[in-house]
Amino acid sequence: MTRYSVQYNGEEDNISKSRGSHLRVHFKHCREITHFCKGKKIDDAIAHLDKVLKFEAVIPFVRFTGGIGRKAMAKQVKAPGAKGRWPVKATAVVRDLLSNAKANAEAKDLDTDNLVVSHAQCNRAPAGRRRTYRAHGRIGKYASQPAHIEIVLAEKKAPVAKADDEDSTSNNRKNKKYVKVGGA
Repeated sequence: MTRYSVQYNGEEDNISKSRGSHLRVHFKHCREITHFCKGKKIDDAIAHLDKVLKFEAVIPFVRFTGGIGRKAMAKQVKAPGAKGRWPVKATAVVRDLLSNAKANAEAKDLDTDNLVVSHAQCNRAPAGRRRTYRAHGRIGKYASQPAHIEIVLAEKKAPVAKADDEDSTSNNRKNKKYVKVGGA
């Protein structure tokens, strides 16, 4: 069994996993896609990635923004600086991993309408090294930047009921917040 970077002790029955190693897609693209999908419902994430493949939606670029152009579509997903792209090859790979995780959840008889992407992570894989021929008989490096991707889906838990104000100690904290000054 492969090792994931996040552990769910005792909750293995309520989660579904999927991962890919040494995937020949750009690491930086995969990082932005997985960061965008994390926390979303599985059907919403897959639907958005389908729209990206049709160039109807955009992936916001948050960390790796050097040279990324501004797109009007990026405002719809609240991308900082309206920076985004349509990384088609990486989007197809991440979408396949999400659909695989969803199929694994169906095999475990989990409620697919209630699944959320609880963990989505992308790591750099060892570079694929090739060579390119430069001027004056020199040789330069020509490396690809592949990625390892892991995705964990979990059933969304029911919200916790709010405690009564009478039982809460927050009122005591509010009263102690200010120190009384003066004689009165």
